[in-house]
Amino acid sequence: MSTTRKATAQPLEAPLRPLLNTLNQLSSWATIRTAASAKPAERSARTLIGAVAGTHAALIADVSAAVRATTPEALSLIIAPTDRQAEDLAAALRAYLPAADIALFPAWETLPHERLSPRSDTVGRRLQVLRAMTGEATKRPQVVIAPVRAVIQPIVTGIEKLEPVHLVRGEEYPFKDVVRGLSDAAYSRVDLVAKRGEYAVRGGIIDVFPPTATTPVRLEFFGDELDEMRHFSVADQRTLSGGEELTELTLLPCRELLITPEVMSRAARLKADYPAAATMLEKIAGGIYVEGMESLTPLLIESMNTLTELLPAGSMIINVEPERVRARAEDLVATNEEFLAAAWDTSAEADAVAPIDLGQLRMSDSGFRTIDQTTAQALEAKLSWWEITELVTDADLLEDAAAGALENPGALENQSIADAIEDGIDTYTVNATPATAFNGSVERMLSQVGDLIQKQWTVLALTNGRGSTDRLIDLFHSGEGAPAVPAARRTSLEADPAGKLDHGIVEVCEAPASAGFLIEEAKLAVFTEAELLGRRGTYAPRGAAGQKFKTRRRRNAVDPLALNPGDYVVHERHGIGRFVEMTSRPVAGASPVNGVQPMKEYLVIEYAPAKRGGAPDRLFVPSDQLDLISNYVGGENPSLSKMGGSDWAKTKSRARKAVKEIAADLVKLYSARQASRGHAFAADTPWQRELEESFPYNETPDQLTAIHEVKEDMEKEIPMDRLISGDVGFGKTEVAVRAAFKAVQDGKQVAVLVPTTLLAQQHYETFSERFSGFPVKIRVLSRFQKAKETRQITEEIASGAVDVVIGTHRILSDSVVFKDLGLVIIDEEQRFGVEHKEKLKQMRTNVDVLAMSATPIPRTLEMSLTGIRETSTLATAPEERHPVLTFVGPRTDSQITAAIRRELMREGQVFFVHNRVADIDDVAAEIGKLVPEARIATAHGRMSESRLEQIIVDFWERRFDVLVCTTIVETGLDISNANTLIVDHAQNYGLSQLHQLRGRVGRGRERAYAYFLYPVDKTLGEIAHERLKAVATHNELGAGLQLAMKDLEIRGAGNLLGGEQSGHIAGVGFDLYLRLVGEAVANYRGEKEEREVETKIDLPVNAHIPHTYIDSERLRLQAYRQIAAADTEEKIAEAREELVDRYGELPEAVENLLAVATVRMHARAAGIHELVVMGPKVRVVTATPLPESRQMRLKRVYPGSTHAQPKGMDTWLTLVPRPKTMPVGGKDLVDGAMLQWAEKFINSIYAEKPQALEE
Repeated sequence: MSTTRKATAQPLEAPLRPLLNTLNQLSSWATIRTAASAKPAERSARTLIGAVAGTHAALIADVSAAVRATTPEALSLIIAPTDRQAEDLAAALRAYLPAADIALFPAWETLPHERLSPRSDTVGRRLQVLRAMTGEATKRPQVVIAPVRAVIQPIVTGIEKLEPVHLVRGEEYPFKDVVRGLSDAAYSRVDLVAKRGEYAVRGGIIDVFPPTATTPVRLEFFGDELDEMRHFSVADQRTLSGGEELTELTLLPCRELLITPEVMSRAARLKADYPAAATMLEKIAGGIYVEGMESLTPLLIESMNTLTELLPAGSMIINVEPERVRARAEDLVATNEEFLAAAWDTSAEADAVAPIDLGQLRMSDSGFRTIDQTTAQALEAKLSWWEITELVTDADLLEDAAAGALENPGALENQSIADAIEDGIDTYTVNATPATAFNGSVERMLSQVGDLIQKQWTVLALTNGRGSTDRLIDLFHSGEGAPAVPAARRTSLEADPAGKLDHGIVEVCEAPASAGFLIEEAKLAVFTEAELLGRRGTYAPRGAAGQKFKTRRRRNAVDPLALNPGDYVVHERHGIGRFVEMTSRPVAGASPVNGVQPMKEYLVIEYAPAKRGGAPDRLFVPSDQLDLISNYVGGENPSLSKMGGSDWAKTKSRARKAVKEIAADLVKLYSARQASRGHAFAADTPWQRELEESFPYNETPDQLTAIHEVKEDMEKEIPMDRLISGDVGFGKTEVAVRAAFKAVQDGKQVAVLVPTTLLAQQHYETFSERFSGFPVKIRVLSRFQKAKETRQITEEIASGAVDVVIGTHRILSDSVVFKDLGLVIIDEEQRFGVEHKEKLKQMRTNVDVLAMSATPIPRTLEMSLTGIRETSTLATAPEERHPVLTFVGPRTDSQITAAIRRELMREGQVFFVHNRVADIDDVAAEIGKLVPEARIATAHGRMSESRLEQIIVDFWERRFDVLVCTTIVETGLDISNANTLIVDHAQNYGLSQLHQLRGRVGRGRERAYAYFLYPVDKTLGEIAHERLKAVATHNELGAGLQLAMKDLEIRGAGNLLGGEQSGHIAGVGFDLYLRLVGEAVANYRGEKEEREVETKIDLPVNAHIPHTYIDSERLRLQAYRQIAAADTEEKIAEAREELVDRYGELPEAVENLLAVATVRMHARAAGIHELVVMGPKVRVVTATPLPESRQMRLKRVYPGSTHAQPKGMDTWLTLVPRPKTMPVGGKDLVDGAMLQWAEKFINSIYAEKPQALEE
């Protein structure tokens, strides 16, 4: 089975190329090809071709090949109306041409005048294409596809000649020059690389994230020699294994406007002229890159040109659907102007950032060019301008169109062009008709395709993937209600020696295509999946292009504990304090080595003064005890505790007592679960692997960990109860898909519970898509179905015919009885009430439950944090996702208009949330007035279900642009084309609601915008203000959990588990509170938690992390914390491996730090509380006395030692003379030697099985 799998994993290059031979036998097709292969001087300058949509890709492939054959250095530029069509066209062309011959030139995702910079990966891809177009003739792509927006937007002259930073492994590069090169190329320096276009320098290591790469790269220098380069993962900053080896690296600039000395001096001169842009200009003059500086390009740069000017001589421009291209170009110019106007209005009202209006300097350069200018310029440069239209497929009509252009030569100012037209625009047509769409009616499809086959036509069916192929072939063979049709799968037409297609059989081939066509003359019919099955092919999966690395499961996320001076922290022993700084002090009792005093780092924490009016007390926490400290989450301004005072102990014990009561309830609830025996699922099958390999994206490390944990739980006998909390769109559904598949493999049924019918529909699509090609039966159960249908489904569920059932809480009703339920998946868990969950619990104590949620409701958060239910967090964003740009401000019409227009311009859709049903229609009408061209619909909960469903489905299929709705959208709607969200009266929403709403946009690759607007005349309440502030600040990806925590803070964590808790949480802080609950639960379960022995080790050892090794404070804290928490050999080894990987070879001080951790681990195991050097003795404190035999041994091996119980203490004290290099006149042991001595001492006296000493 696995052999065929490999073949399909890598699609073949250009599977449909032989089809071009068949098409070239058509007379109309051959004439077009001949016309294109004329020499550039003789080729007609303007040509109009009429052809149906399905033939465009083949036609372009053929024409561009002809152009290339005549002039090897020429290329063909294809202009498409929109970004999306450009991408689809590129995907379709890959079926006819090798991928290396096709380049896609993307447009900026921002408008030229916006104060936003285009993303660095967009810039990187643009520069790559420009360099390829103007570079060596042999390496040029044959076809460049660009949306019209990229064609009419000016480009900085000479940008294609910029020299990138080019590095080859093993060569010498002055280290400083590499760093300077990166900052010159507009990479931004950070301490931890997370986004494209960032770099970090640590010692001899440079981490850099190239704008066009999928993963960042770590460069290790040895002196000035580039020693090693390797990919690493953003999530845990560790090296990735598995990809191919890196030997060279080209780092393209991250911006199209680079700051050169000329740019700086211009900016300095212009500062006075443009007060609106003064702050920006000032920074640019100082050589600092600013967000949105591209809007000033025309001021700072000598000249700009367009894409067409960069085309090599003899090239051809093909304008696809010229009518739409022209309309699109006009919209762009208009919206650009409008945006300027709107933003000026709003900036006048508040001190908002206005876009840059270059006023009198609005040269033709700064905005977009028009299509006429572009055409004229191309013809002047002796390039051919051909157009392919779908509107005219009849030869006579084409002639008229051309003649029309002749009668009105006045429109063409340029005489030479008028002459060109006198000679007549050449016109051709391709005699093809569009394929009929069967709209999902299987019988019609089978009968029509059957007819064609009987007439000996050649029929080709194109699908998007293996699953659909298998399904189609099954359909043809089974012939539902019609005679069966012979069909077979072909991986590529190339495989056939003659390139001939068999007739009398349907050839099913995997190749992306947007539309099909029929050609009478050749008896050829091409159908696409969309026409045959009535399923809109969703866009080709993105992100599947990069190489798949072996993604490691997440072990410890890099989440540097960012402590800022003034933050509140909780120390387990001493209570709440304020963090002041990190500081280092010399190690006690250690003498300087080579004149360097050994140091140790401490965190300084300030506590309440012991005496009234005295100075606050300070506690120095050694960096190896960082695991005792946690950030404080609770009230806003807690009062500081007194150090060693009784009040902290009181607060803690009060909290402890309160916690005991909850623990009892929680434990009863869950002990039943733990005791019950569920089904232990079998290990993975080969099918499971096949399903997982067919996932088109790279899994994030978190996803892998979560999937692994879920499977482990399923394979255990105890029923699973796991919460997957991950931000909106972070791939929770994929985890569910794999778990469901695993359950079905064992013959169990799966119930997927969702809050709304629409989600049920969407999940049904997703599950069907992922399970296609496997014999799994999926059904949807919702309120829309007729009673008869419902009855039939419930019978199938009872009989066990259905494997997976997806539905709303309808599934929970008593009428639904499962034959053998094995797994329940609850999506958007925060939407179900307690009674639903109780119902579920009664239904099944022995069924595995997998809950998913983006913003866990505090109660579930609590359960998972206290470890009663397991939780997996997905915290890493999938590749290619970008944070949503959030704008919070007063509501104005111009703002709304501009926001909607901007989205329509990208062919996107808008959610407009207005939470009052009473006047929602008025709001919709008002928007209709503001943006007349938008198609608007309303949706709210008071509509009949079926009407609502229909509207949302229409929105999903892009039948209209703006959905004015109530918060009904906040539940898991996944519409990747809706990328602007406008929320009216945002001050009235809760935090998790705002976050869920914002999660509805930004699911595709486009940059998304969220506008939270409040009425201009209202003053905001304190809490509303806090909420909006929180949403505006937590806008990075994965903010769900942080917001849930923040919510706890704003509400006071009271209603976590009822009112009585609130005071206690504020008193001890959230983290510690959870620790207490955990302890209480453990006590109830009867597993007395061993109170971890607090082991204090203070030896004269130089153990710290030098600033030269890790200079950023938060990263140093994180490393200390990791080492402090390492309590097993594996964890210590893991910490060492990570440090070497991220920061290079360990200095001696760090080696010592790890050695101290090992000593501490052994001391803890032996029950030692302290091991400290004091003056001439080493002091060892334990809780229990040493047995007699050990005391004898102590005195024999370490003469001069004493072992006694000090008066009034419950601990035992051993004093051992401080070890020296020689018994008489030796020096004190320090560093490594001291640690060895300590190890030996513990092993021989205190360890459970003392080792005999080699005397």
